[in-house]
Amino acid sequence: MAPIKVGIVGYGFSTKCFHLPFILPNRELEVYAFLQRAAPPSDPSETPRWGHCTIDFPQAKHYRTADDFYADELIELVIICTSTHEEFVEKALLAGKHVVVEKPFVNTSAEADRLIALAKEKGKILTVFQNRRFDSDFRTLHHLTSNGALGDILEANIHFDYPDPGWISRWTKKEYVPGQGMTFALGTHTLDQALYLFGTPASVTGFFRSNRGVDSDVDDTFTIILQYSGKQKNLLVTVKTAVVTHMQDQLRFFVRGNKGTYLKFGTCPQESQGIAAPGQPATGPEIGVEDERIWGTLTTTTEFDGKVQRFDEESKKYVGKYPSLPGWYRGYYENVSAALLGREEIFVKPETSRDGLRIIELARESHEKGCTVAWS
Repeated sequence: MAPIKVGIVGYGFSTKCFHLPFILPNRELEVYAFLQRAAPPSDPSETPRWGHCTIDFPQAKHYRTADDFYADELIELVIICTSTHEEFVEKALLAGKHVVVEKPFVNTSAEADRLIALAKEKGKILTVFQNRRFDSDFRTLHHLTSNGALGDILEANIHFDYPDPGWISRWTKKEYVPGQGMTFALGTHTLDQALYLFGTPASVTGFFRSNRGVDSDVDDTFTIILQYSGKQKNLLVTVKTAVVTHMQDQLRFFVRGNKGTYLKFGTCPQESQGIAAPGQPATGPEIGVEDERIWGTLTTTTEFDGKVQRFDEESKKYVGKYPSLPGWYRGYYENVSAALLGREEIFVKPETSRDGLRIIELARESHEKGCTVAWS
């Protein structure tokens, strides 16, 4: 069977560091075309910072306008890696293409609903690039929780702290509008992780701050608390990002249940590996493999894995560094190609990313009113 022909919108950091390294090893996907507005450089010294598709992929088609790009009937799957999403998603669906769109999906849950409905009308797959479900630490946490290592989860703290990110220096606006701020940046990762693990909450409470030294309503630091109901009525989930956290290894997860806890510092290496070799296939044995130094600590009341836990006489608990599963961003695109070929269901459903946007909207309402807001 011929590989699926892929057209990529944008040729910058996202395309070269987060997508191409994990698309290229997939033989079911062919990088067929790019939409890059810049003309091919006549002088290599004038090449844009992240290069030009005609130099790096001379066999691929190069389009400079969206109309020409979407008119190519051979493109089957469009991957949108630009800062603007809604227009490109809509044009792709109207042109009869399947779509992968970067985070955040769009700026509002209403926009997301409209595009989800359009995808269903056209009979096309629409999915959001929630690659952090494939982080080494999150894969490990999901393995532990789904196999009962912690028992019934009572509390989960999910962090994505990022001290002094240089890119927020460009955030100069003082008035908030949907789509701005850290919730729409790093928060779209961690809110998706919370939704994947625990589902939609019963209520949302939000706190937003500007700790970058600028008086602004555009958040760089946030805390969002999710409360649940029914069988999960005792569950409390805190999703957090801060830009001021002086630690060697940032906290990622602290999750506790009635049978154990999991504490994890440090981050999956796949991002840095993609940046180190932009646009190159991520195929080495080191891809996604964490340093043993940052493996998380598993503590349980009953032995979960005799290979890694020891019985501590003082606490009467089983304790040990639990080996992190390898990160596997390639798994995202393996699922996408399998879904397009009819072997699997799409793993990242757009409705979940829509719910993440809704949490941000409710958290903003909570912050402005100073109260907890029911899920709606």
